[in-house]
Parts: sequence; structure tokens; C-alpha cells
Amino acid sequence: MERQPPQWLDVGGASSQRRLAYLQQEGDGAPVVWLGGFRSDMRATKAEALAQWASAQGRAFLRFDYGGHGESEGAFADFTLSDWLSDALAAIESRCDRPPILVGSSMGGWIALLTARRLLGTARQPAGLVLIAPAVDFTEELMWAQMPDSIRRTIMEEGAWQRASEYSSEPTPITRGLIEDGRRHLLFGSEISPGCPVHILQGMRDPDVPWRQAVKLVEHLVGDPVVLTLVKDGDHRLSTPEDLTRLIAAVAGIATAA
Repeated sequence: MERQPPQWLDVGGASSQRRLAYLQQEGDGAPVVWLGGFRSDMRATKAEALAQWASAQGRAFLRFDYGGHGESEGAFADFTLSDWLSDALAAIESRCDRPPILVGSSMGGWIALLTARRLLGTARQPAGLVLIAPAVDFTEELMWAQMPDSIRRTIMEEGAWQRASEYSSEPTPITRGLIEDGRRHLLFGSEISPGCPVHILQGMRDPDVPWRQAVKLVEHLVGDPVVLTLVKDGDHRLSTPEDLTRLIAAVAGIATAA
């Protein structure tokens, strides 16, 4: 597909207003909304594959970059999960005129579940969720709980620790604000009721989100149909041609039923 310039959405209050970059494709049916991962962006491989599928199907599709991500304004280290959840809600409430299908990758899976909880009982209550290696509670379970005391002290005393990234040449700042704010949004430990069907795709060779986290999520999801697809040789990205075929089939399955 030809690279489209971003559109812009103003978010935040008068003293903290900023612009989110987004791309919207018009179409029929429940709009598919892409919720990207930690430090990812709306033009990543899986998002592009869904954009092509949506175009071919005449399906409405919305994707955007959280604050400090991709083409949106702001410095990454200045934001936390609360900000990115607010970005998701603002994009959906301003650009979706009917219940969406939320497709969340990694951190986006956690944000999708939080978004569904916030929209439950409203006119935009999601029609379904597709979660790819959902990193639920990752700031606490996959970061803080795994860190040695020396790194914890650096975060608490200096405000941030620079973590080397396998996906970028630049380190990722893990801030005290990110860790502390994440605790306001923890989902494990109580029942999770998104109010719609859920399909989870999880690689069993994922070094970032162990596949047992997906099983743990299934155990917490109550009251709604849940399908878990485990990909034996799948990594965290799940971006091979076969993975993309599975992703599109999962989204199409929920879209057909919506």
C-alpha cells in the first residue's frame, strides 16, 4: 500500500495538549482498531498487514501512535500507561461511530483489556478482542518482579534505567513513573470481564511474554467466549507470513460474528 501521511488528533488538557498521529481507512462493519506495543508504532508489520486486509474487505480500520511513540508528539519517557490508555480511549471515542474490534499487540493487549473495561456498557463497548502476546501487567510481573535490586534502586533513586532493546539500537528508558503508574492498572488477581469474545495468539518461544502468561490470562477471563491459539515455534513478534495469516483469520472470525 502507498504510504499515507498521518492525520492528527488533539488530546490532553489546555496545559498539556499534544497531537496524536493516526491513520483511518473508511469502510463498513465494526471498525478494527490497532493498539500497538511498547515502543512500537502504527506502521509495524502486523498493522500494515491488517490495513491491507481491511482495504481488500472494505472494512473500517483505525491505527494510531501513542504519545511518545512513532509519529505522535512527546518524548517517550514522559508518558505512562495511563497516558496511553487515555490516547486509546480518545482515538476510539472520536473516530469510531460503532462498537470496535480491538486488536492489541503485547502492551496493546493490556491496553485493549483496560479499554474494554472502560467502555463496558457504553455505545462503543467492543465487539471483540484479538490479543497478540498480551503483556498484561507487564510493568510489574515482567519488569519489576524480574529486576535485581541494583536496577530497582536505580529506577527509584535516579528516576529511570536505560534497558538495552533487541528491537532498537537505542535503549528503552524504564522510568519510576512507568512502574508506579502500572500498579494502578493491574488486572491479575481478580476476574476480567471484557464483555465480548476474545481470541489470543501466543508464541511458545516468546522471550518477552512467556506463553504461560497467556494461559494465566485465560484463567482470569470470565463470562465471555475465549479462544487461545498457541504457536509452538512462535516468537514475540508473530510476524511471519504464517503468523499474519493466523492474525487475519482471528480478526476476520470476530468481524464476521460482530
